[in-house]
Amino acid sequence: MNRSRAEITLLRNLFYGWYFKCQYDTQTFAIIPSIHQEEEKGRTCSIQIITDTEVQKISFPSERCCKRRRNLWIGKNQFGQKGVWLNIDEGGLKIKGVLKFSQMSPLKYNIMGLFACIPFMECRHQVWSMRHLVNGKITINKKKYIFSDGLGYWEGDEVYSFPHEYAWTQCFFQDGSLMLAVADIPMFGIHFTGIIGVVLWKGKEYRIATYLGARAAEIKNRTVKVVQRGLKLEAKLLEDIGYKLQAPVNGSMVRHIRESVTCHAQYKFMKSGRTLFDFETKAASFEYEYGK
Repeated sequence: MNRSRAEITLLRNLFYGWYFKCQYDTQTFAIIPSIHQEEEKGRTCSIQIITDTEVQKISFPSERCCKRRRNLWIGKNQFGQKGVWLNIDEGGLKIKGVLKFSQMSPLKYNIMGLFACIPFMECRHQVWSMRHLVNGKITINKKKYIFSDGLGYWEGDEVYSFPHEYAWTQCFFQDGSLMLAVADIPMFGIHFTGIIGVVLWKGKEYRIATYLGARAAEIKNRTVKVVQRGLKLEAKLLEDIGYKLQAPVNGSMVRHIRESVTCHAQYKFMKSGRTLFDFETKAASFEYEYGK
């Protein structure tokens, strides 16, 4: 079947990226390797490094990136299930080191559920590991990040554009890890609030998603509350700090969003009226793009 010209253009304007978060003690940083397919510029790639003090972005030409299954190479850098190898010396930025991953915690099935089968969605999300061990050392402009059985999280996106409005958060806690994303989703001429979330706690996976009946009970004042039958999850951003990240619009990295890779937040999770956990942390990651 022949595709229309508009559909072909849309297929070309694509962003594919992974998000690796690594945390140990008081140190946290995240790495976003990505490939961008734009109609005018063609294929390019980049690496964004996010720390608790800054964001750095390094761009590379298309001939310096390659993807094979769950391995991605950009320049002299490699990313995948076994870890991250960084070797960057560009424009005054020097990053070098190796982080090895072990004991990955994949989900039971695709976080998108049946929505993974719908063509031409604006954004497709994937979670590769909710929680795994991180060991190694990375040096960023002489500052050392050392991980000894630290914690890691790995997700990815294949998108044309990030949602116009959305909230996303991820956090490690004792015996667990959680992620939650709530977004305005355009589909077939209508818009709805889409929800995907997972609470991994004491070895059990609690899935919260639109395709399972989840709905947003509240999205305001940097607070997101979602409910699904007997499950209730609340995430509240308690301090509005963050640094600008580049994000795609029709595949082009022209939008700026704000992410706090480590910030003050509160989480509450209930099942059948019983509170399973309720805590505050200063080591949460949060993006809140509602009302902007």
